[in-house]
Parts: sequence; C-alpha cells; structure tokens
Amino acid sequence: MPIKNRLSEMQPEIAAWRQDLHMHPEILFETHRTSRLVADKLRDFGCDEVTEGIGRTGVVAVIKGKANGSGKVIGLRADMDALPINEQTGLDYASKTPGAMHACGHDGHTAMLLGAAKYLAETRNFDGTVVVIFQPAEEGGGGGREMCEDGMMEKWGIQEVYGMHNWPGLPTGSFAIRPGAFFAATDQFIIDIEGKGGHAAKPQETVDSTVVASHTVLALQTIVSRNSDPTKEAVVSVTSFETSSKAFNVIPQRVELKGTVRTLSADTRALVEKRLPEIAEKCAEMFGAKAKVTYMRGYPVMVNSEEQTAFAAEVAASVAGECAEAPLVMGGEDFAFMLEERPGAYILVGNGDTAAVHHPEYNFNDEAIPAGCSWWAEIVEKRMPAA
Repeated sequence: MPIKNRLSEMQPEIAAWRQDLHMHPEILFETHRTSRLVADKLRDFGCDEVTEGIGRTGVVAVIKGKANGSGKVIGLRADMDALPINEQTGLDYASKTPGAMHACGHDGHTAMLLGAAKYLAETRNFDGTVVVIFQPAEEGGGGGREMCEDGMMEKWGIQEVYGMHNWPGLPTGSFAIRPGAFFAATDQFIIDIEGKGGHAAKPQETVDSTVVASHTVLALQTIVSRNSDPTKEAVVSVTSFETSSKAFNVIPQRVELKGTVRTLSADTRALVEKRLPEIAEKCAEMFGAKAKVTYMRGYPVMVNSEEQTAFAAEVAASVAGECAEAPLVMGGEDFAFMLEERPGAYILVGNGDTAAVHHPEYNFNDEAIPAGCSWWAEIVEKRMPAA
C-alpha cells in the first residue's frame, strides 16, 4: 500500500506540531515541555495508556487493536531531544532558545510518530498492541539505555521494536536500510601527558609535552592502519589538543588530548580499547614523560535483526515503491540499547537535498512526513494484521 490518504490529509497538522517543537528545542533529559506536549496529545488521541517519566523524561503510550488474539506487542520509537547549536536557518519558526536547535530532525521524528499514533488510535485496524516510545537524550545522554533500565521492555511486554531517522541526501520520502551492524559504537578517550615544563629557549632542560603529544597523535593512527583488520571498519580521531600554557616562550608541563573511537564490531572495539593506552603510555615513556589514559565506552554498535530488517524493507517498498540498501554509518545511535534488548530494525527516511544533520542550517523536511508516518502505521498493520 502506498502512502495512506489519511496521513496525507494530516500532513499540515503534523507539520505544525513539528514546527512548534522546532521553535522550542530542549537538550538531553531536559525535554520537559516536549514530553508534556507529547503526553497531552497522546491522551487527546485516545490512547489506552499514557505513562510519563520513563528514562527520566521519556513518554510511553499503549494503543490496543480491535483484537488481541495474536498477543503480539510492537514498539515504535522516536527521539525528542535537540542539540547545543545556535540555529542559522532564518526560518519563521527558528529556535527561540539560544544555544539549542533541532539540528538532527528529532522534532520530525517525534511529530511523525505522533501522527502515526493518532492514525492508529483512530483506526485500530490491527490484531495486537502498539507501544509508542518517545525518548529523551539520544544526543549523547543514553536515554534509550535509561528507558530500558527502567524496565520498559518488560513492563509493556514489547516483543519487537522499530525506529527511524531522517537522512539528508536521500530522496524525500524514500527509504534505505541494511541488516546487521549499521551504526557504529561510539567511545571517547582522554590522554593526559605530563612532561617537564620550562623556558622555550632551553628545551634541553625540559621534557617537551607538546612533542610527546604530537608523536602520540600520529602513533595512534597505526591502530587502524597496522593493528586493526583492514576489512573491518574503525576510526580513531584526536579532536582536541590543549596545553597547560598559552605563552609563546613556555614549553608546557602538560598536554591533554581528547578524541573519539568508532567501530562496527565487538572485537575491533576491544582491540582499540587495548591498544590506545598501550601506545600512548609507551610513546610518553620513550621521551621521558608519563601518560594517563581514560577510556570511556559509549553507545554500542547498533545491529539490525535479519528478519525484522527484511520485513521493514518490505514495508518501506510498499510505501515508497522501493527500499535502497543503506551505507554503513560511523555515527552512533542509542537505539542500539533497545535493539540489544529486543529484535527489531532501524530505517532511514529521505530528507532530500538539505544541509547535513548537526549543521546550523539543517531543517527537517516536512514533505517526508506522510511517508514516515505511513511506514510506522504499516509496520503495525502488516505485522499484526486484523482478521
């Protein structure tokens, strides 16, 4: 079935919700206005149950089908949080909150799932139960993990879970997906290098921490080029190099390096976590300095289940005519935590020729709304068909 007529009719209404959310972005778990708006609308739609405060500020609602003989329970998830970015779109509905912006399209994800929830609550043309999940703190806070740790999957008996993200560069309203590892694990590290500071005119009396740090930055690249299996994806990026002195004539005592590691398999992730401190510490020791490494695991690899991915692609093709194979993505996604708890799939919906996500000129494309809503609705109606 192509895009549902009812959801096409609702597009202006859903777009208005989205633009209101865009004007009032909230970061991490501070989605108080957003969560309240979502919960109020779900109650207005006539959902059978609406629960707030899951994963701190998450919202969960239940919609029961006309029948429940199948006993199936499907979860649909959207993220709600914004980014700490100053918007530069010039839109009439641009962010009214300085330093915060919906630069990743979570406003669109939330609005589309609200649209699908309204449609499903109106029609209930399925045999089973839908649990709609509105999650805070995807952008680095691990809100998906916290909702799972609050027992969400068990409390509502969720058996499968599906998510969606808009994708600039993909034609508007089209879809792409892939089975297996899809989005990368995202780890972080801090390397504190301690040398011996002194006057820049007498380098022989110092242990130059900037030289040590510079060698370390280059040596860390050998993890990918010489330690990791070249057929397995890995990224090691040093993104910050900060010395303890800003003077022109002082060799600093300390340098702090910060960076990120991206991997798509558990064994590569473990390899990088092992080699990074070994290289940093030995590199510092070689010059007579010391290095202290703090390695912090973040989001795990997001892995799409084979069966659910095939089904999700079939649904996408029924809505849009086809479903492309998505590329591997070295960005992170905390829907990974939900897919560790239950089988499911995560799909990309095209945002058209727009600025990239996390860019101050990005904006979610409201023309993608009917396709996104229809995919969620069809996931329910095809997975749990009414008799």
